[in-house]
Amino acid sequence: MLLNYLKITLAVLQRRKFFTFISLFGISLTLTILVVATAFIDHLIAAGYPEINRDRSLYIWNIKQKDTKNQGQSSGPISFSFINTYVRSLKTPAKIAAVSMPSTINIYLNNHKLNVRYRHTDSNFWDVTSFDFLEGKNYTEQNIANNDYVVVINDYVRDEYVGKGQPAVGKMIEIDNVNYRIIGVVRGCPITRIHVSSDLYFPYNTSKADLKKVELRGNFAAIILPDAPSDIPKIQTEFNVVASKIKVTETGDKWFRPDKLYVSADSYITSFTRQFKGDGESDGLGYFFTIVLGIALLFMSLPAINLVNINMSRIMERASEIGIRKAFGASSKTLVMQFVIENIILTLIGGVIAVFLSLGVIYYLNNSNLIAYIDLSFNWKVFSIAIFVSLLFGLLSGVYPAWRMSKLQVVEALKN
Repeated sequence: MLLNYLKITLAVLQRRKFFTFISLFGISLTLTILVVATAFIDHLIAAGYPEINRDRSLYIWNIKQKDTKNQGQSSGPISFSFINTYVRSLKTPAKIAAVSMPSTINIYLNNHKLNVRYRHTDSNFWDVTSFDFLEGKNYTEQNIANNDYVVVINDYVRDEYVGKGQPAVGKMIEIDNVNYRIIGVVRGCPITRIHVSSDLYFPYNTSKADLKKVELRGNFAAIILPDAPSDIPKIQTEFNVVASKIKVTETGDKWFRPDKLYVSADSYITSFTRQFKGDGESDGLGYFFTIVLGIALLFMSLPAINLVNINMSRIMERASEIGIRKAFGASSKTLVMQFVIENIILTLIGGVIAVFLSLGVIYYLNNSNLIAYIDLSFNWKVFSIAIFVSLLFGLLSGVYPAWRMSKLQVVEALKN
């Protein structure tokens, strides 16, 4: 029985090439966008080079102050002194790293200008991340204690400075009128690794800012690495106790006098979603996933509705064929099954096409340098989503037209 359905379906698809092409184009294009978007989201959220410990790390980078009387609030990155005073007081973590927010600067290498990003970090930064050192090594606590002016550069800066693949360790490089000794070269990472990506990494002792100034807000983030994932709740509880004892400081603004302070040790994704709600109390995860789910449902429903319209047009054009088959005894169940199978086959073929298109797009993005060092990957999770959505589209766009077709009267069908 199923083999007969398949034979009839393949014959129909071959005969009606225009509608077959339109259906396959709509399905494959939609799924290609969905698969590539999923791969990009996975790249943004999941652990990856050089943040391979992201899933088992906690992040503290935003502090919010609220003036409940005047209904005002202000938020921003934490300061280096905040990390030293409060975050480093925690006993449970294995490592606590400090890293500044990225800044940009123009440097001149071999008579041409280069706009690069830079950060200041402590030595623990290299312990909580997993950078590939192409040559040399990272700076240590001893370098910081010695007030050494050293720098770790990525391969992009090295290639621009000394030539592609040429040794750079030990050479001096002038940045903002200061000479630094290159101590290491790392393989670069994409800008989407928000807390760690940079072209230049300086030890914090070289910063021109007054990092000893006692203040809550500043330009830093803390990355906390526990001994084991099971320690994460303990660290969060411990930090909440510490945070509850932080005194809210005056801002010097008579119109903004904060009386509440919100700061948390969060997972990577929560450290961002917490900013969505704006109240400082909610983690924002529910709000974030509601938006994502709504967008996903909208994105999935539009092509499904389009396919329903295409299928309805296709079915109505085949009304006379349906009438003849019903006149020769074909049951509504048989006709419905044929159209459902026909549609599922179309969507599966479209899904397979989408897989190859997605592989091509992902390969292009990874090698086009549109986003330097981006490393999108096509994995089984993305593939499974594509196949599932293909089948879902097949059912959504096939069941309703098939049901409408099964109700068509023989006389009415033969008139068309």
